[in-house]
Amino acid sequence: MQKKIFGNLSYKIIVYSVLLFASSNSIAQTKIVGIITSNYGKTVPAVEIYNKTSGTKSFSNSEGEFSLELEKSGSYDLVFYKESFSILEKTLSTSDENVIIILDKVTNLSEVVIRKQKEKIFALNKLKDIDETAIYAGKKTEVISINKLTANKATNNARQIFAQVVGLTINESSDGGLQLSIGGRGLNPNRTSNFNTRQNGYDISADVLGYPESYYATPTEALEEIQVVRGAASLQYGTQFGGLVNFKTKTPSTKPIEFVTRNTLGSYNLYTNFSSLSGTNGKFSYYTFYNFKKGDGFRPNSEFKSNNYFANLNYQFTPKTSLHFDYTYFDYLAQQAGGLTDKMFNEDPTQSNRARNWFAVNWNLFALRFKHKFDNNADFSLQLFGLDASRKAVGFRSNRVSNPDIEGTVRDLILGDFVNWGTEARYLKQYKINDNTSAFLIGAKYYQSRNTGIQGPGSSGSDANFNLANAEFPFYPYQSDYTFPNLNFAVFGENIFKLTPRFSVTPGFRFEKIKTQAIGSYRKINLDLAGNVILDETIYEDNIKDRNIVLLGIGLSYKPQNRIEFYGNLSQNYRSVTFNDIRTVSPSQVIDPNITDEKGFTSDVGIRGQINNKVTFDASAYALYYNDKIGEYETKNPNGSAAIVRYRANIGTAITYGFETMFDWSVSKTFFEEKEDFVWNVFSNVALTDSEYLKSDAPNIEGNKVEFVPLYNIKSGTGIGYKNFMTSLQFTYVSSQFTDANNSKTDVNDNTYGIFGQIPAYYVADISTSYRWKKFKLEAGITNFTNNSYFTRRATGYPGPGIIPSDQRTFYTTLEFVF
Repeated sequence: MQKKIFGNLSYKIIVYSVLLFASSNSIAQTKIVGIITSNYGKTVPAVEIYNKTSGTKSFSNSEGEFSLELEKSGSYDLVFYKESFSILEKTLSTSDENVIIILDKVTNLSEVVIRKQKEKIFALNKLKDIDETAIYAGKKTEVISINKLTANKATNNARQIFAQVVGLTINESSDGGLQLSIGGRGLNPNRTSNFNTRQNGYDISADVLGYPESYYATPTEALEEIQVVRGAASLQYGTQFGGLVNFKTKTPSTKPIEFVTRNTLGSYNLYTNFSSLSGTNGKFSYYTFYNFKKGDGFRPNSEFKSNNYFANLNYQFTPKTSLHFDYTYFDYLAQQAGGLTDKMFNEDPTQSNRARNWFAVNWNLFALRFKHKFDNNADFSLQLFGLDASRKAVGFRSNRVSNPDIEGTVRDLILGDFVNWGTEARYLKQYKINDNTSAFLIGAKYYQSRNTGIQGPGSSGSDANFNLANAEFPFYPYQSDYTFPNLNFAVFGENIFKLTPRFSVTPGFRFEKIKTQAIGSYRKINLDLAGNVILDETIYEDNIKDRNIVLLGIGLSYKPQNRIEFYGNLSQNYRSVTFNDIRTVSPSQVIDPNITDEKGFTSDVGIRGQINNKVTFDASAYALYYNDKIGEYETKNPNGSAAIVRYRANIGTAITYGFETMFDWSVSKTFFEEKEDFVWNVFSNVALTDSEYLKSDAPNIEGNKVEFVPLYNIKSGTGIGYKNFMTSLQFTYVSSQFTDANNSKTDVNDNTYGIFGQIPAYYVADISTSYRWKKFKLEAGITNFTNNSYFTRRATGYPGPGIIPSDQRTFYTTLEFVF
């Protein structure tokens, strides 16, 4: 009996051992696991590992360990890169055990060699299909690697920073880059309000639903990269038509402490200081910076000053579990020179007749993120974020722009406070279908806010006084006091079905519950010609909009060969009415009381990839369809006044469509590959866009072009480097575009308004250079070196109303020191 039992037990042990061995062998066949050390015997963390066979990228962890998940067994060509180390290319197999990679530490590589190594391997202009707990397969994605740019980073020059992102339109300003205003595909660029704007994955705009304007943009000098995902981002990131813009800050230095300081001097008394401190000590790492800016602007009455502080603290509990905390503080005060009429701009674009207009912002952002990687190839992230912020504006804003601003008269005052918080949880699980890796993502977001908006009389002085002057001007006609509570709950999901090693289908959904309110009152005051009050009443409102929205979408991806991909997507979009759509704050603008949400969809079809490490390209066609599109057109004030105003309403159904292409060619890799110290790249970024209002109940709108849609939007340039010297030259051309739905023509003799008409075609050229010597780096450049006079915006409110001229020729120089 004992012998029988022992025999059965032995049999089971043998069977279990065989199964265990087969299981472990199966795991080994689809993984390459190892550790990276230096030639001094120390482990090397955060090494970039590029899989040339599959075109994917990963990193070693804080202990130098790496684990590559692979679709099938076999040999793979891998490249290991980290700054200050020699690049290593090595072929490894899934059958290799106890892999040890040794990198040689070097200190004398030139900037060009480092840049060339990184470009040779990592010059990818798209996001990975799967990135932690996010899915980007089949979507139009673009990534700006900041360390590859030779540009005016100190003033966040968007024209240079976003040069290779196709189809973007930019509102330029003279405030040292304190705000970012980008749009595209017929979307108003004003404060990037048609994109979901994030920093390190969390929201940074004033109010995602009710006031999606970004008064804060992360300084370019602090960034590692900028991620842009077009309209198909609506499924994962919420209700918008533009897509996602995510500012990813630099990662902490692997040294115990690293200090970087950059000081910039420029035209019109520009001075900026950017100083960062970062490091890693065991499981704790940090990155923090302070950024100061001040300047006078190229027009009178344009001075500004700002302070920006950021801290990122990280703790790696285990190689698979980490906690991350961010805090951002930003405040600035800027005098605003106001807008111009067409006649004033043509006579002298540097003039200003507004000396009493001021704008102030105070921003406090908080974020806490928990990340965990499960053993079953699944990732989880939980993020908490919050905002406590305000913006204040005071000034003389008559829509008759040429009227003089007389001290002692009333100014318009607008006060806004933004308090919101939210949480977002994501779970992503990778699994196999016929030996092909697929992935499922499910997430949920809760968001609530309680914001306030006050409009009333400002003081009669000329200083930055943001106190209400009710006693001085009791019958000011533009007075309101509102509270705007918002509540939003969303559930979203996507799944990559990898049907073959080269073809995948990614369907997705998003359910939104949105409840917006406007609770408050406004004063209606009418005066007779003698200035006597004939009507004074307070009107109370409690508007509630409660709705449930379902968005659906699908993405397709086919990769016929390594680094070449055909992609396509179709996604529904939705954008709720904002605070500004509910209650006007500008005497030159009137809002339709029946205005409602926008609905529609976006679609992209394209091909992208790399050819022989020499050419990077992305060519696509797109369509953006709007129903109930919100827009503006010129008309007489429907409230009884004889004044001409811009009327904001749901104008009708519109479509914007076009062809976009980005082409980046490495001339040096093509003809001078043996010259390691020489780099020469040429890029071309071309967008051809058309649009039409398909139907409209408003008069004289149907058949017109959509606002903010230039037919041609072209950016091209070249970058050349030898050893530690780099230089770049960029040219921008944007054809004319309309600013209102009734396609008002420009009256060059207009000396009254300046808010109606086209933005004329313009071109502008910029040059930037840099030279590194040991721990120092010198940068210098000239923006708009042809000294063109042009503008990109006709403002209806702040900082106008009227034409806002762009900077003329400016110079800058930056000295960087790394310790």
